[in-house]
Amino acid sequence: MSLLKVIKDHVVKRFSGRGYEPQELADLHEYFRIHGPITFHYQKKEGSIVAVSQNFQFGSIVTSGKDERELDKNIKDAILTSFDVPSAYAREAKIRKQAKETEGVYALA
Repeated sequence: MSLLKVIKDHVVKRFSGRGYEPQELADLHEYFRIHGPITFHYQKKEGSIVAVSQNFQFGSIVTSGKDERELDKNIKDAILTSFDVPSAYAREAKIRKQAKETEGVYALA
């Protein structure tokens, strides 16, 4: 994600006011309420770890990372991107990893 986009998202958030919540964030919360967590299957490929969603209702979410920490960050960003949630609202989205095995289960906290 580009630095310019991150800055833009934070500026828009700042000027939208304290109680403002984008509709996309509400859509994300509604998805998890109805469908439950999103499960990712991990595969090691060419020095990185690739994660592919197994049960996302609107297609597939695919991302990768060089290690588990980067992969976790990228999965959360990919979920936000799937719902068009601006990166500035990552904290409000409260997406958390629930499982620590070879498959990751992500849900809202």
